[in-house]
Amino acid sequence: MCGKIKNTDIKQNRTPIFEALKKYKNNRIVKFDVPGHKGGRGNKELTDFLGEACMQVDVNSMKMLDFLGHPVSVIKESEEIAAAAFSAAHAFFMVGGTTSSVQAMIMYACKSGDKIIMPRNVHKSAINALVICGAVPVYVNPGTNKDIGIALGMSVNDVADAIKKNPDAKAVLVNNPTYYGICSNLSEIVKLAHENNMIVLVDEAWGTHFYFGENQPVSAMKAGADIAAVSMHKTGGSLTQSSFLMCGENVSEGYMRQIINLMQTTSGSYLLLTSLDLARKNMVLHGREMVCKTVDFAEYARGEINKIGGYYAYAKELINEDNIYDFDLTRLSIYTRDIGLAGKEVYDILRDEYDIQIELGDIGNIIAIISAGDRMFEIERLIAALSEIKRLYSKDKTGMFDHEYINPVVRIAPQEAFYSDCKIVLIGESAGKISGEFVMAYPPGIPILAPGEEITKDIVDYIRYAKEKGCVLTGTEDMGVNYINVVEK
Repeated sequence: MCGKIKNTDIKQNRTPIFEALKKYKNNRIVKFDVPGHKGGRGNKELTDFLGEACMQVDVNSMKMLDFLGHPVSVIKESEEIAAAAFSAAHAFFMVGGTTSSVQAMIMYACKSGDKIIMPRNVHKSAINALVICGAVPVYVNPGTNKDIGIALGMSVNDVADAIKKNPDAKAVLVNNPTYYGICSNLSEIVKLAHENNMIVLVDEAWGTHFYFGENQPVSAMKAGADIAAVSMHKTGGSLTQSSFLMCGENVSEGYMRQIINLMQTTSGSYLLLTSLDLARKNMVLHGREMVCKTVDFAEYARGEINKIGGYYAYAKELINEDNIYDFDLTRLSIYTRDIGLAGKEVYDILRDEYDIQIELGDIGNIIAIISAGDRMFEIERLIAALSEIKRLYSKDKTGMFDHEYINPVVRIAPQEAFYSDCKIVLIGESAGKISGEFVMAYPPGIPILAPGEEITKDIVDYIRYAKEKGCVLTGTEDMGVNYINVVEK
């Protein structure tokens, strides 16, 4: 049964930014500042589309609304309330997506030349941060499940080995959970890192609900991590592009804000800030029953999809207490290759033939994001569509690519490679050369190839196959991803 949480902290009922914005709106202030649409009057078509109420509160920083870059009143109060909700020492409102949160925490921990231990199946934002700040990655290659081909979590033993070989590393970064729902043994990794004077950074983009649901995998703050990037809009209900950066007690609040201000806009959207304020309140007051409902939906869908045959909707049965230490039961990840279709092919059929939009389709899997905002008839519609797709489109799987992850061969640091003199070559003729740029499918935005890595034949074959199956590839200067910049030796 899904029980309601009994909140004992009266402050969690407060939404200081939202309250200040409502007061501002009611004051009917004459606007001689930006934005230039002046509450929507200057752009009727946009106002008709978004609504007058929305446009009237799309405002600029001012005394009564505080300033995101240097908060002293309502934003500061909202940050303090958010920190308490997540059991953190400090919280920062982020309006550049979790990309900016990931980049901020890496730039806080590392300067040019510093080592950072991380899994290679990180989001591109993490490697982008290395290009910006000049830190050097020490990759812990995740294992690969041989049956479903996905990259897994970080083994504690592999992290220990990386620390032993690189005692001068400044930080350890962990994905928790991965895009597919896989969780590492975060508490042990934190303990191990701290014993070796390294700080722990957690990309928790897909784990907001860990803080509020019952029987969820451990959250970053509960595990004792130092900094966590929390994508509130993904599973917490705020507007797209809004995020939190949570910090432990040993993180300097002032220095972190300086780092954030290097990259975050000085014109923070109050629509995004207010959505974070309200989403935090909603998750504190109702998160337990919301997460419970989400798990119930996902568990039902898994059971019914597995009855179809040919598909495999996986969950906790994968746990091996090593590089699959736990699993996020809200995640509906489905292996499709046994019906002879790549995940991207199923993704496209669902969208084009059934008007069902899912989160991800890759070489062998699809991911549907489930939340309490879904309705049972929509879950049934997805199940029925997958059954019909199997009946109409399934084929022999011989010759299909059988894994999502290829171990990288790192030749030079990402920043050095990105800023090196490069020449452009056909990807099909690039094997053996060093990449000067990224290649990735988006989503999920995990690089197939990053600057400084050797382009192997396996990678060239993977890129060719991904394009054949309709995956959207990005990252290269060439928008068609037919050519790639390689480092001139």
